[in-house]
Amino acid sequence: HVQLVESGGGSVKTGGSLNLTCVASRYQYSFIWFRQAPGREREGVASIVTDTNHSIYGDSVKGRFTVSIDRSKNTLFLQMNSLKPEDTAMYYCAAGGNFALTARYYPYWGQGTQVTVS
Repeated sequence: HVQLVESGGGSVKTGGSLNLTCVASRYQYSFIWFRQAPGREREGVASIVTDTNHSIYGDSVKGRFTVSIDRSKNTLFLQMNSLKPEDTAMYYCAAGGNFALTARYYPYWGQGTQVTVS
């Protein structure tokens, strides 16, 4: 079992910023942020390959969010700027052996951190 623990969520005003953190218990090939709002399908936000920093962003967050990783600490970050109400969701980090924005590729998941923008 790989443990993932997210933190950094909260309530912010439209246009504000948050930085999310996800600490993994051990190395993984890739990490990804997903989000899900009530009544909505899970949406891939951003993924990153641990060894190369290659990343993919969902269209709705390009230019506003930045994913990064501290490889020595197995820690994932998501810097979120210019937040909009539609960014409101539970944000989850996940890890696995792929980097596409497809949930089924990631076997390990955290329990989430709530982001609310108003």
